[in-house]
Amino acid sequence: MAERARVAALILGAGRGERLGAALPKAFVEVVGRTLVERSIRALAAADVFGVLQPVLGAEDLGRFAALGIEDVEGLAAPVVGGRERQDSMRAGLAALPAAIEWVAVHDAARCLVSPRDVVRVVEVARATGAAILAEPVRDTIKRVESGAIVETPPREALWAAQTPQVLRRDWLEAGLAAATRDGRQATDDAQLVEWLGHVVRIVPASGPNPKITRPEDLRLAESLLASGTDEEPAHFGEGARRRAGVGEIGS
Repeated sequence: MAERARVAALILGAGRGERLGAALPKAFVEVVGRTLVERSIRALAAADVFGVLQPVLGAEDLGRFAALGIEDVEGLAAPVVGGRERQDSMRAGLAALPAAIEWVAVHDAARCLVSPRDVVRVVEVARATGAAILAEPVRDTIKRVESGAIVETPPREALWAAQTPQVLRRDWLEAGLAAATRDGRQATDDAQLVEWLGHVVRIVPASGPNPKITRPEDLRLAESLLASGTDEEPAHFGEGARRRAGVGEIGS
């Protein structure tokens, strides 16, 4: 309990998701009967490593979140309003966390199929080393292009596709955000903020699919994975984890 109290998760769901083409904000699109944000929150809760689960949403989405009725999830905080850019949402989330929090996992609400076991692994590595992210090896050949022409084919063996959660020391993340603001830079992911400070970020290989739901085909993939039982339900984590995630007995 004491160790968990020092670790928090920010669930970022303030994006509008225009590419998904849905009538609702992306975090509130449903996949097999549950919204993306609810699935993400329950997966993180089932990992049993967080003292606080802090959603960061759009201002117009607070009512939608309240209507989900997921107050049964242990450690779930009231949502705070995010900003236009990802870094703005991170600042808002960090400002809402208790002072005792030393480690922060930043997670996209749109990665709703994340494995709780992978969450445990990436948190453990980050706490041992300072920073770690979930990722998977790149399988396609990548080309660097300028003016429509290939200028480089980097070795595929050295390339990884970043996912979330990305777990970082809170002081490193806050320093990285401050430096990015000072320099007028926008990071493409959370780990880049601490990379710019010279810190080493470790990779933890994802054990299974963890797609970011961005386009309609991603939603269809998530539905297929859920239908096939490929995702990892909180029921696999025992009664205590199911209780924290607000999930009943298998089949309920």
